[in-house]
Amino acid sequence: MRVYVPLTLSGLAEAHRTGRLGETGPLVAYAVTPAVREWVRSDDVEELEYAALGRAALASLRLLAEDAGAARRRVVVAADVSDGAVSAGSERADAEALGEVRVSGGVRLAKAAAVHVDSVDAEGDVAAAAGALAAADGGDDDAQSVVDGAEEHELLWYATQEVPNLVGAGG
Repeated sequence: MRVYVPLTLSGLAEAHRTGRLGETGPLVAYAVTPAVREWVRSDDVEELEYAALGRAALASLRLLAEDAGAARRRVVVAADVSDGAVSAGSERADAEALGEVRVSGGVRLAKAAAVHVDSVDAEGDVAAAAGALAAADGGDDDAQSVVDGAEEHELLWYATQEVPNLVGAGG
């Protein structure tokens, strides 16, 4: 099963250093779940996976909102894991939990299929969105518009071999 793990650039740097996404215990990720299928209302696998990637990008934005020192770029790692390693995510039924799953035991970074990261050009909009997230969650339409502005930026695709360059550990 393909899962999408939300991170920050500092989280990606830590994964690069340790070789793992998540140390112990369940790792929060996003996937094509029945709820995502119902939300998207499509049988197109690429469309469904894109929706799950988008859910992980929003979770990455939430991580950025919690960490004022993190570089203002959303990061999502796509990885293939065994179906048996994945369990239902949150007990919550809210929109934030849509597509959320738990991956037991973490994931070796070497098993990642790709890394998706905002371009440097997106940093301003992502920073504004991270700052507006709490107000948007509270129902502020103007703040939601700011959050939506970050979503207009497509995450760029990187091969896992490019992670050292993304985190500043490579030449």
